[in-house]
Formats: sequence, structure tokens, C-alpha cells
Amino acid sequence: MLTTAGRTGAILELTWDRVDFDLRIIKLATNDIGPRKGRATVPINDTLMAALQDSQAAALSRFVVEWGGRPVKSIKTGFNAAVARAGIEHCTPHDLRRTAGRFMAENGVPIEEIASYLGHTNPNTTRSTYSQFSPDYLRRAAGSLEFGKPRLVQRTRRLTPE
Repeated sequence: MLTTAGRTGAILELTWDRVDFDLRIIKLATNDIGPRKGRATVPINDTLMAALQDSQAAALSRFVVEWGGRPVKSIKTGFNAAVARAGIEHCTPHDLRRTAGRFMAENGVPIEEIASYLGHTNPNTTRSTYSQFSPDYLRRAAGSLEFGKPRLVQRTRRLTPE
């Protein structure tokens, strides 16, 4: 879920016919008419490619996420158990989507690209949530507070008492 930044419903409804290994993309939307709750087409990175190839080799159904050949309807129980085993106090599947957005922002990915990846129709939604994680966030504002050419004074600490 982290590498696609997809919503839980989009991941659970994903079928193999929407995974294009040649183009290395996943269509999270169920049809081409329009996005349903902002489902994007996302690239497959190397980490996800390896996991998908293994999963497809073992697939028993047309669903990417399955159990015993049947689609998984909810990951709540398993996810909560994994969170507890990891010793994490609170985490939801949607937190993985937010984490993906934050990782992208922290790596300097432009907000417009993050918005497209997350399937947001309005980049302002993305900006209000993730811009503060950008390494350049407020840098221009800080630069406007430079006055003249400040002199930095190197302070050294004596290692031996006087």
C-alpha cells in the first residue's frame, strides 16, 4: 500500500488486468470513465515490481490481494494485529497513504506531482496537508530575513581548565 499510496478500497479491488508489467503502471481506478474517490494511475517502482511478480506467480484469482483464491474484503483485523506486534500505539491503513505523501514531500517532489500520485483533483488539498514536510518549506521566508552579510563567529570550547 505504501508504494502505490492507494486507498485501502482501491488496493482491495485491484485486479491483475489493471497491473501492466510492461509499462510498469497500475490503474487504481476500476474504469476509464473517471476517478472514483481520486484513484490514480501510478508507476510501479522496483520494490513493488518484485512483490507483484511474486504475488502473481502464486495468484489463485484475478484479485491482486486475495486469500485462498477469494478477494479480501477487509484488512482491519490483520493490519491491527501487525500494528500490535510491531509495538506501534496507533496506526491505520490510511496512515500508509499519508506516509507516502509525506515521504514524497520530504524528498522534494513537487506538490502537483504528489497530488497526481495521490489522485487529488485539487493540488491545494495536497499542499495544505504535505507542504510543511518539504525541505524547502518556508526557506524563501527565512531568506527574506537575512540582513546584510552576517558574520558567523566560530566559538571554540577549551578542553583543558585554565
